[in-house]
Amino acid sequence: MSALFLGLVAAVCWGLHDIAIRYLSRTVPLMGALLVVLLTGLAFQGGVILVKGEWLMPQGAALWYALAAGFTFLAASLGLYFAFERGPVRLVSPIIGAFPILSLVYAALGGSVITPDQIATVLVVIGAVGLVAILSDSAQGDVPPRGPTIAYSLLSAFGYASTFKLGQLAAETGGEWQSTFATRLVALLLLCGILWAIRPDIRVGRKAVVPLVAMGLLDGIALLSVISAASLPQPEFAAVAASIFGLFTILLARVLLNEQMRIAQWAGCIVAFLGIGYLTL
Repeated sequence: MSALFLGLVAAVCWGLHDIAIRYLSRTVPLMGALLVVLLTGLAFQGGVILVKGEWLMPQGAALWYALAAGFTFLAASLGLYFAFERGPVRLVSPIIGAFPILSLVYAALGGSVITPDQIATVLVVIGAVGLVAILSDSAQGDVPPRGPTIAYSLLSAFGYASTFKLGQLAAETGGEWQSTFATRLVALLLLCGILWAIRPDIRVGRKAVVPLVAMGLLDGIALLSVISAASLPQPEFAAVAASIFGLFTILLARVLLNEQMRIAQWAGCIVAFLGIGYLTL
C-alpha cells in the first residue's frame, strides 16, 4: 500500500462528503452539520481504538502534534464549509485544491528531497483539477463578494496542509488511530467553545441526521488515510493525491445528478489521473 493510494481513498471519501454538504447547506445550519460530522468521526475512531484495546490518546511529543493538528483541522473544516456555502465552485475548488503545494514545502523543510519533475507534476495535477472545477460551474447570477470567499478558501488550504503534516508527525510515534482521535477531539472541543460563545442555530433536523452521520464516517476514514501514510515512503504524496477530492466531487455530481461533462473536463480528469500515476513511478 502506497501513500498515493491512501490519498486517493481520502479523495473519494471527501468527494462524497462534499457532494452531501453542498446539497445539505441549503437547508441545514453549517455549524450544526459540522458538529454532527465531528461527533460521528470521533465516535467511530474511539470505538475502533477501544475494540483494539489500546490507549485513546497518543503520548509524549505525539500528543502535542495531535493537539496542534486539532486546531488546524477545525480551521480547515470551517474554511471549507463556509467557502463552499458562498461559492462559486470555480473560485473555491482551485484554491483549496492547491494545498499540496504547502505539503511539499513542509516536506522540503523537513529534509525530504523534492525533485523538479515531482514539483512540476504536482502543479499539473492542481491545474487540471482547477480546469475541471472552473468549467463545472455554469451557474449564472449574483455571487457573494470574492474577498471573504478567497479568505475562507485560503484558510482551508492552509489548514489541511498543516493538519496532514502535524498528523503524520504525531502518527510516527503515537499511532495513526490515536493521533487522529486526538486531532478530532480537539477540533470538536474548540467547535463547542465557539458554539457556546456565539450560540447559533444548530438544529439540523431528523432528515439530515443519517447523511450527516455518513459524512462523519467518510471524513474520519479520509483523515485517517492521509495520516496513516506517515510510515510509508514520501508521505507528503498522500496529501497530493487527496487534493483531487474536488475532481471526484464533480465526477460524482455528473454520475449521481446525471449532469453532462465537457470534453475539456474529461481531458482535465485524465491529465490529473496521469499525473498521480506518474508520481507512483
